[in-house]
Amino acid sequence: MIRVFPGLDAVSAAVAEVFVEVVLRSARAEGRRPGVEGASVALAGGSTPRRAYQLLASPPWRERVAWDRVHIFWGDERCVPPSDPRSNERMAREALLDRVPIPPGQVHPIRCGGDSAQAAREYEALLLQLFGGPPRFDLILLGLGADGHTASLKPHTAALGERERQVVAVPDLGEGFDRVTLTAPAINRARRIVFAVSGAAKASALRAVLEGPPNPNQFPAQLIRPEAGEVVWLVDEAAAGGGS
Repeated sequence: MIRVFPGLDAVSAAVAEVFVEVVLRSARAEGRRPGVEGASVALAGGSTPRRAYQLLASPPWRERVAWDRVHIFWGDERCVPPSDPRSNERMAREALLDRVPIPPGQVHPIRCGGDSAQAAREYEALLLQLFGGPPRFDLILLGLGADGHTASLKPHTAALGERERQVVAVPDLGEGFDRVTLTAPAINRARRIVFAVSGAAKASALRAVLEGPPNPNQFPAQLIRPEAGEVVWLVDEAAAGGGS
């Protein structure tokens, strides 16, 4: 499903509405499925979801969420300290998590200080423990890079071919840090996946991912095709305009 909105604020409000809906739906389904008690949500980093997080921390969305029934995870992380401005965890805490009454024990960041491979193994072990097996998130929020990547599934990297692991390390690609990311199989197991895409700089990548021939090595977001879940693309007019 693709939904087009006038701009970033409208996309962000739509993301916030999906978040609320997923939490409510999870509460109704609780006790009838294995895994994490409450709604399990994996957050995205980047500038586009930041506005959605700020909305969720503000009325009326803040009051509509039973925060004690939410478990927060991350789809990927840069291997920098949590205090680093480039940290996805720091962004989410500043925009959302430090502003809502979510129990600290229900926030599960990827701690990737030095050894990215060890951090990936530890996060995978945490997910397997909490979910009682391969995780099935209620909601995964994703962005889209101008190069067609999503999470830290970067073009032409070994992570794209992973079929068994839930979490892997992505070596430094010239940025000065490694990354840790959920794999495509882990993402595709989610009940709902939401891409939030904003800005003309993303138009070419969006068109290639959605309309171009299959080429996931070049455009990794094409790997996100769940068998049993739902994918929703929330995009603004600038991103949907194809660069014209």
